[in-house]
Amino acid sequence: MSAAPADRVDAQAWDALVDEIDAHGCAQTGPILTAGECAEIAAMWADRARFRATIDMARHRFGQGTYRYFAYPVPDPIAELRAAFYRKLLPIARSWAQRLGDPAPWPDDFGDWLEICHAAGQSRPTPILLRYTEGDWNALHRDLYGDLVFPLQVVIGLDRPGIDHTGGEFLLVEQRPRAQSKPTVTVLEQGHALIFTTRDRPTPSARGWSRAPVRHGVSRIRTGTRHTLGLVLHDAE
Repeated sequence: MSAAPADRVDAQAWDALVDEIDAHGCAQTGPILTAGECAEIAAMWADRARFRATIDMARHRFGQGTYRYFAYPVPDPIAELRAAFYRKLLPIARSWAQRLGDPAPWPDDFGDWLEICHAAGQSRPTPILLRYTEGDWNALHRDLYGDLVFPLQVVIGLDRPGIDHTGGEFLLVEQRPRAQSKPTVTVLEQGHALIFTTRDRPTPSARGWSRAPVRHGVSRIRTGTRHTLGLVLHDAE
């Protein structure tokens, strides 16, 4: 892959991805990062100056493992990926808002959206580097950091499933209206991105569209170490 990561985002099969996101609330892309680029991002873990906070998940009863929030300025490749995904996911976000009768406050430009977040008091960056080792896991949750929310987010695998680690599958659980919950389990491939619902998604119903709450997590790491890059597309209070 010779193109820049943001160009690889643009080059994905977006018609098929949109259909899958609409049908299931998530979809995995093709390769976005090379193995070398994955290793470079994972190696940032050791540079504490890049991060604004380190979270011990067990301490907060979020599961077990550790993640770090990048500080501003976010490294250029990560900032560019965030903007590229926002641009491609914006039409889905607006379509979902229309179906659910929700406001759609998202401007065309990602920088303008971040300015809106910051003006509302959500000024802390939310890109996350997560690190799991044997026995670690992530409880089902939603990444909501204030009133302003983008309805889709992205996680990119930085290690090789089945080689660098076993276990650690990505879990998505959708609470269906008046029915039992629907789980989706995804093996996140190295360098690939998983796009998934942040909070709610529209699902067809007899009355048109219903709101289905969605949560996500990670299954137990059985062996090895798993790093991922999380790209939340709104900033935090």
